[in-house]
Parts: sequence; C-alpha cells; structure tokens
Amino acid sequence: MSDRRFWPATERVAHEALRGQVEGVPFTAGQALRVSRALVDLLRSPGGARERQLVLGEGFTVVDRDGAHVFGFARKDGYCGWLPEGAVADGPAPSHWVASVGTHLYPEPRSASRELAALPMGARVQVVGRVDKWAVTTVGYVPFGHLRAIGDWWDDPVTVAEGFLGTPYLWGGNSRAGIDCSGLVQVAFAACGMVLGGDSDLQDSAGVAVEGPLRRGDLVFWKGHVALVVDAARLIHANGFTMSVAYEETGACIARIAAEGPVTAQRRVWG
Repeated sequence: MSDRRFWPATERVAHEALRGQVEGVPFTAGQALRVSRALVDLLRSPGGARERQLVLGEGFTVVDRDGAHVFGFARKDGYCGWLPEGAVADGPAPSHWVASVGTHLYPEPRSASRELAALPMGARVQVVGRVDKWAVTTVGYVPFGHLRAIGDWWDDPVTVAEGFLGTPYLWGGNSRAGIDCSGLVQVAFAACGMVLGGDSDLQDSAGVAVEGPLRRGDLVFWKGHVALVVDAARLIHANGFTMSVAYEETGACIARIAAEGPVTAQRRVWG
C-alpha cells in the first residue's frame, strides 16, 4: 500500500510523477508556489489533523484545490498534505534563511515598531538591500544578523538543537513555538544543509547503522521517537515526558522508555 505522506494524488487528480501507478484521473505537473505565511500546519485532510509544519519561503507544489484548501507536497522532502488556500503564493526565489532559532519580521527598520510576524528558524526570504543592521526583504525588514545566505549552513546539528532547549513539545511542530522529536531532528539537520524526513520512521533509514560507541550528532530511535546524542552521557530530544526539548541522561532515558519498547536503531548521518 502506498504511503499517503508521499502520494501526490487526490480522488480528482494526480501529479505526473504517478503516471503508470494511477488510473482514471487526469495528471498535472502542479503549480510551483511558496509558503507565504510565517508558519503553517500541513494537514492530513482539509481542516484535519496536523502532520507537520512548513515555514515562510519553502517550496510547495499544488496538485489540487478543494474550496478553502490546496493539496500538494513540500518540495524539500515530498511530504504531501493540505494547506489553507491563502498559505501559498507566487514568490521570488529566496536568497537567505533564518539561521537563529527565531526572529521577527518588521514593517520598517526600527526595533520599536510593531512586528509583522515571528519567523521560525529555516524561514526563507529574498534580501534586496540593507539598512544598517537590517536586511531589506521583499516582505519586510529582518535583523541582518539573524540571517545567512542559502548554502551558508551551521556545522553542528546538536548545537542547533540546543538552541531549542525549553521549547514546548507540540505534536507535528517544527518551530520554537512548539516542536516534536522528529521536528527537532529535521530542523537541526536542515540548518546544517541536510534534508531528513519529517517523521522518525523516515529518519531511521538515513545514514548508516552504529554498532559501537555513540558520538555527538548520532540518532537514537525507539518506535515513534528519536533523540540526538549530545555526548557520551546525554541525549537531547523533544519529548512528552517533560513536554519540552530537554537533555536527558542516556541510560536513564533508555530505561524510562523501555516500558514502551526498546531502542530500535542507532544511526550516524553526520560526520
């Protein structure tokens, strides 16, 4: 059975990538748009449950429309779902990304002005100029020090994850406002220029298996959960136990989760 998360088709239409796999519906190349909101839920169905979240400037290909929602897939990883109609639009190719854990978008280059939106890490903008410490973008002003040029990535996913310490746990979340275990891993590695799947079962096939001692940046998996190795003694993860992003001693974490199941995989995808 096909994985709905990567099946770009509805009952009415299918993306051209599914030619030969789907019958009885027309095919489309889709419409290549970009997320136009700071943060938006990618939904399982129109108005339904959150699967993941997307951020400003990310590419999204629309395959179908259904009233107030559009169906398609995130171009970074192919994850399919529904977005509100107003959450995508034509937009310029971004030149920079938000490299801090978060920042704000302003209507003018003045910190005392009322912000337009909170931009999560990974949000993408096109910078068209600079005024003192401010980047001038096509959607407003952003502190220049919070941006990096696309391609200028962080070099340690654990350092990125540590920036999210204390962030509240949120199922399907991908930002400082709320994040889950796989969202933390996806954001941390994306900030280092590596695209991983959005869910832990998609991440546990990345890289290579680790049989020996774990090192910083390795991933430890349980059924439905993932954590990053900080050092020989600690993990960092977004978890329902503390309802936050937190450090946890590795042995204690494994023992605590053992009631629900054992470690299922250890993977090295970095370094």
